Amino acid sequence: MAARTSTRPAALRSPSQIPLRPFGAASLDESLRTPRIPLVGGTPSVPGGFPPKAFVGEVVPFSVVSFREGHDIIGVQLRLSSPDGEESLHRLRPLKDGTDRWAGEVALDVQGSWSFRFEAFSDDFATWAHAAELKVAAGVDVAVMAALGAELLTRAAAEKDRPAAQRKRLTALAASLGDGDAATTLALSTDTELAQIFADRPLTSLRSATAPHTLLVEREAAGVGAWYEFFPRSEGAKRLKDGSIKTGTFRTAAKRLPGVAAMGFDVIYLVPIHPIGTTNRKGRNNTLTAEPGDPGSPYAIGSAEGGHDAIHPDLGKPADFRAFVRAAQKEGLEVALDLALQASPDHPWVAEHPEWFTTLPDGTIAYAENPPKKYQDIYPLNFDNDPEGIYQEMLRVVMHWVGQGVKIFRVDNPHTKPLQFWEWLIATVNASDPDVIFLAEAFTRPAVMRALAAVGFQQSYSYFTWRNTKAELEEFLTTVSQETSDYMRPNLFVNTHDILTEYLQFGGRAAYRIRACIAATAAPVYGVYAGYELFENVARPGSEENIDNEKYEYKVRDWEGAEARGDSLAPLLRTLNAIRAAHPALRQLRNLSVHWSDDDAVLVYSKHLDAAFTGTGEPDTVIVVANVDPHSVRETTVHLDTTVWGIAPGESFEVEDLITGAVWTWTDHNYVRLDAFSEPVHILKVRKRA
Repeated sequence: MAARTSTRPAALRSPSQIPLRPFGAASLDESLRTPRIPLVGGTPSVPGGFPPKAFVGEVVPFSVVSFREGHDIIGVQLRLSSPDGEESLHRLRPLKDGTDRWAGEVALDVQGSWSFRFEAFSDDFATWAHAAELKVAAGVDVAVMAALGAELLTRAAAEKDRPAAQRKRLTALAASLGDGDAATTLALSTDTELAQIFADRPLTSLRSATAPHTLLVEREAAGVGAWYEFFPRSEGAKRLKDGSIKTGTFRTAAKRLPGVAAMGFDVIYLVPIHPIGTTNRKGRNNTLTAEPGDPGSPYAIGSAEGGHDAIHPDLGKPADFRAFVRAAQKEGLEVALDLALQASPDHPWVAEHPEWFTTLPDGTIAYAENPPKKYQDIYPLNFDNDPEGIYQEMLRVVMHWVGQGVKIFRVDNPHTKPLQFWEWLIATVNASDPDVIFLAEAFTRPAVMRALAAVGFQQSYSYFTWRNTKAELEEFLTTVSQETSDYMRPNLFVNTHDILTEYLQFGGRAAYRIRACIAATAAPVYGVYAGYELFENVARPGSEENIDNEKYEYKVRDWEGAEARGDSLAPLLRTLNAIRAAHPALRQLRNLSVHWSDDDAVLVYSKHLDAAFTGTGEPDTVIVVANVDPHSVRETTVHLDTTVWGIAPGESFEVEDLITGAVWTWTDHNYVRLDAFSEPVHILKVRKRA
C-alpha cells in the first residue's frame, strides 16, 4: 500500500470542533489530587475563583498544561457546554516544545453561563505511528510494530461509535499488517488520511479531565463599543443677550444625537441628570462660592426636588427622558447613565437616613475628600452602618433606571465603596437582567482596579490616559490584551470631563489625532468626552483638568460651524469608527500583538483574526504604526512578526492605509515616515500577498 505522503502530520488539529464522544474521567483513587494524565494551569481564569468573562462574538483562547511520563503521545481537548446545554468538543494544539501547554480558540456566540473542562488522553494511534515510522525505517522491531498496529486497528474497528464504513476499512487495514511487511507498516504509519481518522476519533487507553469551570458570556456591548460623553444641560444651551446662559434640556440634547451617531458612536453617556444641591454649591472652576446662574456640579446629587431617582427639573420630566432614550435608540445609540453613589447635603437621604453617612465627633457629616481635594458639596455614603438598608436602596435606584430604559451605567469612583457591595449589586442586577452593563471609573491602584473587574464590572477605565510613550504603551497594551483580558475589559477613554493630560495640553492637534487612532484600534471599547473633536486643550493652571470645567458651568459649542471651517476632529473620528465597523479584528481584545521599530517614539502593533472567525471567509489583519511624539517627524524601520497572520518571514504582501488609501508592498521589515503634523499614524489593512 503506497503512502500518501512521506511526512506524517501532527495528529491534532486546532482549532477544530470534533465529533462528540462520551469521556469518562476514571481515577484509581478519587481522593488523589493528580489525575493519571496531569492537567494544570487552565485558562481562562480569574484570581479569587470568580468566573472568567467573554462577550458574544469574542474569540476566546483556551489553554492548559498537560503531559505524561515517558514518550507516549497524548491529546488534549476542550469540552464546552453552552447555556442551553449543547456540548461541543474542540481539539487543542501543542504550543512550543518544552512548555507542555496546549491551546485553541473558540468564538462564543450565545449569551449566558457556559461550562468548560479540559480533557487529556493517551493517543494510542499517534504513539504507535510515531514509533513505527522511526523503527521500521531503521529496520528495528518491524514485525513487532506491524503486530502492534494490527492490534490497534482491530481495537478501533470494534468501537461501536465509529461509522460502519470506517470500521470496515480499519478491519481491512489491520488484516494487511498480518504479514509484518515493512513497506505496508511504514505506509500506514505515515498515511495522512488514516492519521486524520484518528485525529477526529482518537483511540485512547487512558483518560483524565479537569473539574468543570464556568465562563460568563455577556452581550456584545459589554465588550465592544464607541462611547461619547456629554452633559445634557450644555447641548442646546444658549447664551442670552444679558450674558447669562439658558440651559439645555433633554429635548434640545436630543437634537445632538444624529451628529453623534453620524460620527459612528454607539453609546451616548450622560453625566448625572438628577437634582443638584444648593448647600455649598461649587462655582466656576471649582470655586467655593457659586455666582447666580452657576448650575453646580451634577455630582452633588439631591435637593428638595428629589434624589437619585429624580430628574433635574431644568432638563425636563421623566417623560422627556424616556423620549430622549427612544430618540437615541432610533439613531442606533444606547444611553449610558452615570451612577454616582453620593449625596449633596440637601439630598433626601440626609434627613431620612443619617445613618448612611459618617458623623464626625462634632456632630457634622463628613464631606467627600481626595486629599488634598475636598468636595464640600458632597457627602460620601457609609456602607457599614446599615448595610442591608443601603444595599437595598442602591439596588432600587439602579432598577428604577433600568425600568426607564437604561441598561448601561458608568459608575463614579467605585473604589470608594466596598468591593463586597459591588459583587452583590452587579450579581443581583444581572440575575434580574443580564443585559445591564457596569463600567468602573476607578483610577486607582492596580490591585483594586483588577478586583473590581473580577467581582463583576463588565468594563473598566484604565491607565491608558497616562500611557503616552512607546515603552509605556507597549507594556500597557500587552497587559490589557494578554494578562488581564480574561476578566478586565479596558474602555480606552482618551479624555474625560475631569482629565486633560499634559500630553493633550501640550501636544497640539497632533496629540488629539494620535490618541484617537490608538484608542480606537487597540481595544474594542473606547470613548471620548464632548469637546475632544474641538481640540479643547487649555487646562486650569496647575491641574490636569480643563479650564472652565463643564462640571461647574454650561458649555456653548458650535459643532457644525467648527466642522464647516475644517476646525474639527469629527471627520477623523467618523473614519476611525467606520474602520472599526469594517474590521472584526478591531472588535477583539485578546488578539493584539506588539511588534518593533528602530525608533523609540514609533509604536507598532497588529490585530489579526483568522478566517474561521471573521464571518467573511477571509482573514482580517490590521497593522497600526504610530508616531507617539506629537512634536516631530519620524523616519525609521518597523519590524513585523508576519507569522502572526500566516506570512513567512521575507515574503511580500500588500497593505492599504485605511485613512489615506495609499497602497504599499511590504515585507517583515519596512521603512516608514510619520509626520506628526500631517500623517502621524498608519492604520494598514493587509490586503494580499504581493
